[in-house]
Amino acid sequence: MNKLTHQFVEHLPDQLEEGALYISIKFATVAHLCCCGCGNEVITPLSPTDWKLTYDGKSISLDPSIGSWSLDCRSHYWIKHDKVKWAGSWSKQEIEECHVREAEQKAVYYEEEQPTVEQTETKISVTPERERPELLGRIKHALRSWFS
Repeated sequence: MNKLTHQFVEHLPDQLEEGALYISIKFATVAHLCCCGCGNEVITPLSPTDWKLTYDGKSISLDPSIGSWSLDCRSHYWIKHDKVKWAGSWSKQEIEECHVREAEQKAVYYEEEQPTVEQTETKISVTPERERPELLGRIKHALRSWFS
């Protein structure tokens, strides 16, 4: 398969069709049947640390490539402007190195984005309560915004 037809949907269908790329913005998910024809479903979550979707008003691109390393087919391809661009197969070592790199990138991203308990305690303890009687209200507001 060398071309996909994209469809924006709210919910993914129970049965995916060959050659269709389903995009659910609501659930930040893209799904399709593996482009090699093996019939396996491929789910690509959209997030700052997973796949990124580009819609140019006419076609869809996903980045990075799709490596179906856990499937028997071990397909590897890019989806660029609704077209499938086949990529080379990776060795087990390349796959493992990629998984380690992705895990490290996610850890860095989520560490920077989410305050730790220590950061929260530090921010809360900066202003002594006796100097700011409204501190409890500010703490509650800060905690709600950090963890919502």
